[in-house]
Amino acid sequence: MTAAIAALLSLASCREAVPVGSSEEPKQELFLLTPLPIVWSENFGLDRQGSPVLTALERESRVISVDLPGDVPDGGLLLAAQPRALPAEELVTLDAWVRRGGRLLLLADPFLEWPSELPVGDSRRAPAAFADTGLLRHWGLQLDAPEERGPRQVKVGAEPLLVASPGTLQQIGDSDCNVEANGLTARCRLGQGQALIIADADFLHLGPGGLDGPTDRNLSALISQLADLSR
Repeated sequence: MTAAIAALLSLASCREAVPVGSSEEPKQELFLLTPLPIVWSENFGLDRQGSPVLTALERESRVISVDLPGDVPDGGLLLAAQPRALPAEELVTLDAWVRRGGRLLLLADPFLEWPSELPVGDSRRAPAAFADTGLLRHWGLQLDAPEERGPRQVKVGAEPLLVASPGTLQQIGDSDCNVEANGLTARCRLGQGQALIIADADFLHLGPGGLDGPTDRNLSALISQLADLSR
């Protein structure tokens, strides 16, 4: 009996506690799909990293890491940052999830400059280029590689964003997406849901060894766009 009580107390201590009578609302769930070293180090060991991005996200939301889009409940909010190539059935799942009311912020970088200690071809390494296996084209978008390399500042919404060698999005065919910020972003209304695509992921590479330049507004821009999707 004592062991059972101890186990229950241990379980309770792992949950987020909200004081009785507190007016504070529970944090919104944010599902995170990414191979970038935002939550974990590149070797996915026990040395969980407290990256600036994760710290900022956890101030606003309860962050839940997922392996596949199918792990996200209907109506949820998903941040997919430079995801690996998804099989056809997962692309169908993701598209259907958005159209049922899902909200997606997709960072799709065609020229990722984020350095990695892992060898090219290692399955743990983030893809050097976003592998569009048909999703963006299905939404009426084309993602082009950058014509010029290097950092530049672009205004996304009301926030300036420092990006590195970003791609360019353009509408093709019958599209439900509006391209903005000189091709850096596209906002799509898909069924009951919506998606925001940003053609850069390097803007999340902050801290030592990260982007060289004024990155102080990058996190607030990320949080602002997630908030817009939540409305």
